This record gives sequence, C-alpha cells and structure tokens, in this order.
Amino acid sequence: MGSLGDSTSSLPNGFRTVSRIGLILTVLAGVGLGAPVHGQGRAEPDAFVNQQREIEERVRAELDAQRPATEKVEFDYGGWYSFHLFIYDDGVNSSRTFRRNDLRVWGRMAFDEGAHTLYARGRMSYLDFNTGDSFDGRDSDWEGPNLERGFYQFDLRRALRSSTGRHIDHNLTFKVGRDLATFGTGYAFSTVLDQVWLRGEWRDLAVTGLVGQTVGSSEEMDSSRLTTRTRRSFFGAEARYRGFERHEPFAYVLWQSDHNRDELPHLLQDYDYDSFYVGLGAEGELLTDLRYSAEWVYEGGRSYGHRRFIQRDVIRAWALDAELEYLFDAKGKPRASLEYMFASGDSGRLGSPTNAAGGNQGDSTDRGFNGFGWRDTGLSHAPTLSNIHIWRAGASFHPFDDTRLFTHLELGTDWYLYHKHHRRGATSDVTTDQTSGYLGWEMDFFANWDITPDVAWTARYGVFFPGKAYSDQTTRTFFLVGVTWRF
Repeated sequence: MGSLGDSTSSLPNGFRTVSRIGLILTVLAGVGLGAPVHGQGRAEPDAFVNQQREIEERVRAELDAQRPATEKVEFDYGGWYSFHLFIYDDGVNSSRTFRRNDLRVWGRMAFDEGAHTLYARGRMSYLDFNTGDSFDGRDSDWEGPNLERGFYQFDLRRALRSSTGRHIDHNLTFKVGRDLATFGTGYAFSTVLDQVWLRGEWRDLAVTGLVGQTVGSSEEMDSSRLTTRTRRSFFGAEARYRGFERHEPFAYVLWQSDHNRDELPHLLQDYDYDSFYVGLGAEGELLTDLRYSAEWVYEGGRSYGHRRFIQRDVIRAWALDAELEYLFDAKGKPRASLEYMFASGDSGRLGSPTNAAGGNQGDSTDRGFNGFGWRDTGLSHAPTLSNIHIWRAGASFHPFDDTRLFTHLELGTDWYLYHKHHRRGATSDVTTDQTSGYLGWEMDFFANWDITPDVAWTARYGVFFPGKAYSDQTTRTFFLVGVTWRF
C-alpha cells in the first residue's frame, strides 16, 4: 500500500509520498463530511463543531491537493488510522472527556498522464464520551461508513499532451462528485458539496463555476430546526487574475438557497435562510517572505426572524479577514503571523447569531453575518464567525531541526482577543449572559511531531479567559493529544 494519497509532494516512484505536517492531526470527520444531524436539531454546541473542524482544516490542503500524474495509467491506495483524546471545559460542564477513533481508506486512479482522475475516500469512526459527558445522551456511537470524497475529474491540457504531445496555454478542467469547494480564501465559503465544478484558464485569468448541494449528513447552520438532513444548494462563480508577480486578486459571487424540510409543522416560526455573497480580495507577498491574504464579503438575501413566519427580513451583513505571515530565514524555520477577523452582528439577535428561533427581532433588517466558510478561532472558545471581532497573533518553529529524531517536531502558539460587534447581540456561546462587548482572550500551545514516516503525534492545549460578557469568570481549558498511523 502507499502512503497518504492526497499529499502535494511526490517521490520518483509516483504516489508514494510522506507529508511533513500532513496527518499529524488527521481529519476528525468534522463539519460536512458525514457527522450526523439528529432529529431534534444539532445536539453539539457550535464550539464543539468548530473544534472538530479546526483539527481537520490543519491538514486539509495536503489531504485534498491533486498530484501530477507521470504515467499513462496509475493506481494507488492506502489509508490511515487515528486516535484522539479530548479533555475540556465548555462552560457548562467543567470537565468533558471524549475519545475519537477514525479509520480512512482511499483509492485513486489516473489515466493518460492525469487527464482523467477517479478518486474516493471513505471513513468510519467510533466516538466515545465518558458517562454523562455527551451532548445528546449517547455516550458512544459509530459513524459511517461514509463517503468523504468521491469524484471524477477531466483536464483538457493533460489530455492533449497525452494524446498529441501538444501543449496549450489555456485549459479547461471539469469535476463532478463530492469534494471540498472553496471561493476566495475560504472565509465565507469552504464546504464539502456534491457538485459540478468547471474551471477555464486563459492566459492570466482563471474563472471557476460551481453548482452543488450540501451532503445530507453535514451540519445544519440553524440548530433550532427539527430536520434530519441538510438540504442547501449553491451556485456561483469566481475569477482570479494571475498576471501580477506577487499578487493574486480575486472576486466572486455566490448564491445559497435553503431547501431544508422540517420534521414537524411550525405555526409561528419559519426558518428558511436564503443568502448571496459578493467577495473581493487578494493573496500574495508584500515583501520577500512576508505573505498576506485579505478578503471582504458582503452578504444579502432573506431570512426569518424570531417568531416570524409570514414576512421575511432583509439580510444586509458583511465580513472581513486580513492576515500577515512572515517566514524567517533562520535556523528552526520560525514563522510569525497576525490576523484580524470580523463578522457583523445584529443588536436584535438576542438569542442566537445563526438561528431563526431566538434570532432577529425588533426590525426587518438582519445585519448578522452567516457564512459557510472557515477560520481557526481558537481551541477552547472556538466561536462561530458572527457578531464578533477576533485578533490573533501566532508563531511556530522547529527547535531541533538539526537532529535526526526531532527534525519534524514543530512547537507553536496562538493568542486570541475576542470582542462582540454589538454588545447586546448574541454570539455562538450561549453562556454569555452579560450585556458587555468584551468576550475575553485565549492562549493556545501546540506540538506536532512526525516520529516516523508512518507515525505522527500531536498535542494541543488552550485556555480561555472569559471577559465581562460572562458572569462565570472561571477559565476554560482544552487539551488534545492524538496519534496517527499511515499505511
């Protein structure tokens, strides 16, 4: 068997690769990849969902990257098993203990030097809480087997090169199946869809079109709904310009339509949330080794407020993300980063920043931003990006990169400061019970270590210090340790 089949790097023998950071944490089967949505709405709080996806997103790029094909027909397969232990305080229960076991297998077949690609990845998980620590009363449960990824992809440039030896500057790529879809930097939209995806490239311009729908078992953004399957459709387009040496600007527009079916009739409350997003931004390098990314998003559409079922509110919201990262030319490969995240809120959303029940009231304009993207917002607090300002500072390095055993040991830290956009408005943490904008701050520490090419270990520790928005000022800790075996 091969090593993980999703790594961006490749060795001379084709698909036998070993990713450096990849799979240190391994995907924890998070948002949108097969986690169940229960009939009484989502049982897990937003922070728990975000914590699971935070683990997944740290290795997503390496898991999902396409590797170049070098032969007429290639086939590779493999898998990995991971175990992770979580011990944490969520502000409701002072100590929860959770164990997660994940088994994944994958297979990939490429024809005509990568002109045609078939890929599939499945997952089975066993979830185990200490007695009384689960959110839905089930202390242990099996998930799966589920199809996490499965698609066919066609590349016109490679097809012509394989059949005629001709090279063309433009290209057309087509993909159909289940895969991650991302626009911009992923701040407003980064989720797994059953999709049809088309990208055209002409000189320095790349245009991507997308039509898709959510995987039915993925997490529903509105946890107040009584639904067993998530049904949201997406269609949109993104344009990127690659003619600048150090900068890649982009623009996109995306529509999202709510087709969820509620299990029980509702007389005084409707839930549909239909939105569209217009995004502008850029990624690149300001100076040598100083990287940046920036994205601004406007959200419009229609939603239902608290106890509304006839008249819909007008959505007028926006969000912003900006990040700087500096890579030092020094021993240990040190790096440092600064990031600012903002998502608008509504002072009338007193019960929830995302739900219809407990949502907007007092007027017919909903200014709370709700997207389908992702950012790391901390290990312990892990808030959803709505009605919030977040400032993050981070750093990491490899302290023993000149020793054989610890070459791939990385140590790092991230520090966060949280503040509400509207102090009266709700955030995703239901334990905020004071009318103050100051949510608090958090410090996180992590260690990632590739012990061997097939065995990796990770440990993470975070502490959240509640601010004046909480009457309970008890600090909240989060600890994670895990090991991954690749085969």
